[in-house]
Amino acid sequence: MSSTRVQIGNLARRSVVRTLRQPAYVIPPLVFPTLLVAVNAAGLRPSTALHGFPTNSFLAFAIAVPFIQGALFSTMNAGTDLARDIQTGFLNRLALTPMRGSALLAGHMAGVMVLGLLQSIFYVCFALIVGVRFEAGVAGAFVILALATIIAAAFGMLGAFLALRTGSGESIQATFPFLFVFLFISSMNTPRNLIAINWFRDAATANPVSYLIEGVRSLVITGWDATALWRAFAVALAIGTVSVVLASRALGRRMART
Repeated sequence: MSSTRVQIGNLARRSVVRTLRQPAYVIPPLVFPTLLVAVNAAGLRPSTALHGFPTNSFLAFAIAVPFIQGALFSTMNAGTDLARDIQTGFLNRLALTPMRGSALLAGHMAGVMVLGLLQSIFYVCFALIVGVRFEAGVAGAFVILALATIIAAAFGMLGAFLALRTGSGESIQATFPFLFVFLFISSMNTPRNLIAINWFRDAATANPVSYLIEGVRSLVITGWDATALWRAFAVALAIGTVSVVLASRALGRRMART
């Protein structure tokens, strides 16, 4: 166990340092989501006049989106880093050591989780600066940080699976627009009960990203909504669990080939 902890610690330190040393990994997840939410808030403000809209501030309604959009960046960042390790032969060299596969995946995710936490802190500060107030209070803000970090880790592990499966950074980047489709076909701009188009409402209801957004949103505009929160945590943990299983199997096959 102590050996495994040392391996995780060394790989985690490498992952964190490598992530923070690359501005291209740090800056876009901070800038693009906040720009998108600012543009949407300006253009969709009249939506708050709809009967049944949960708040009179569209910015407060939409502030949950950057947390999820930033997590989607984790998929690309984590996958690209691991794919680079595969292409440069770093994974092959690790295969010659007593390194455990679980330590590799856990250590690799450390950089994603640190970046996810930093992103979330930035989004919370941005929300406070532009006048958004959290109905769940200070405790709710900490729950948002925890949930957003779990979501980032879940999507990061999905990126790790894609990297281990394809071994190509270009393939990981090609999946990014596809993941964004899930963001836009969700309840990011309109509550699901107010979506008038049936097929879009059904797609948003079936889309797990909707529940992630609604979990964060509930702490901002509603307060402590137990249903929205348990759904968000359950979906995040489910994505993370499935991704861990897939990544572990892919790592086993990748190491067997080397």
